[in-house]
Amino acid sequence: MFEDKPRILIIRTDRIGDVVLSTPLPKVIKKKYPNCYVAVLLRNYTKDIYLNNPFVDEIIIADANHGSFLKLLKKIRSMSFSHSLNLLPTERMNWLLFLSGIKKRIGVGYKFYQFLTNSKSVFRNKYNPLKHESHYCLDELLKIGIQWTEDDEEIYLSEEEKNESQLFRDSICNSGEMIIGINVTSGNSAPNLRVNEYVKIILKLQKLASIKIAVTDFNPPKEILNIDGVFYPNLNKPLRKSITNFNALDLLVSSSTGSMHIAAGLKVKTLSLFCPLKACSPNLWAPKGNESHILLPEENYCKTQCPGDPKICDYSGEGGIDASIVVNKIKTLLNLSD
Repeated sequence: MFEDKPRILIIRTDRIGDVVLSTPLPKVIKKKYPNCYVAVLLRNYTKDIYLNNPFVDEIIIADANHGSFLKLLKKIRSMSFSHSLNLLPTERMNWLLFLSGIKKRIGVGYKFYQFLTNSKSVFRNKYNPLKHESHYCLDELLKIGIQWTEDDEEIYLSEEEKNESQLFRDSICNSGEMIIGINVTSGNSAPNLRVNEYVKIILKLQKLASIKIAVTDFNPPKEILNIDGVFYPNLNKPLRKSITNFNALDLLVSSSTGSMHIAAGLKVKTLSLFCPLKACSPNLWAPKGNESHILLPEENYCKTQCPGDPKICDYSGEGGIDASIVVNKIKTLLNLSD
């Protein structure tokens, strides 16, 4: 019975994009063990990513303001998990899983605290060879005898949410226009265009027929707010409501950020700005499961123009990316004319 009905806890307590990249795991697990029990341990602000997921039996909140270490320990221990998959181990989480009595605990790397608790691990070897982040996560399944082939990010909407998404679309598309989403911010997680380049992109796109523009940031920069004719559907909205709005888009334009992965999980087409350096590479972070298009600077750009820290790179300078390049790519993808 144990082998047919394992109880598996998936832990991903970091940012939105990382959590979306963990969504292939429950489906793969349920395909191997249809009668198993799968729970996910998340921070409160990312729980909406897993709402309505048919392959997840329970969402557990890990934030300190939802209870002390001991309360969380008591909760997890009471659920008698047979396996845990800790996708980004921390010392706190390592000890919590150990003290919860979970016998088969899988993590990443091999810290001293993992050695002390006899945790098993998969290794990234400094990302050599470089694989996709979702594949590093899925490889933890190999340690518990589950082979995987599917790696699509997936976010599931209820029928009511699908209707809400359609109503939002209908409210701004009176004549069958396409909606282009522009996500300006990245949380300093990856190279990104300067705000004034995004303003140029919006102004250039507004000259094209048959499109509407939605700035999808939760808190857009002040330079972006109040541009005539632009919609701001996610302004100060909760994450789940924003997810339903992302679902209405025909294309999302952004840097490598959480909003890009939300779009991928909803099968929305994306145009994403990336850096070729290993830590920011599309080979590691590209969207999975949707129609995805990547924009990179020219081949030698990083050698001649990079400021040394990809997180502060704005693609400016010779061989970089600017508003005209982005708009021309959008026009090609959507078959738009001036």
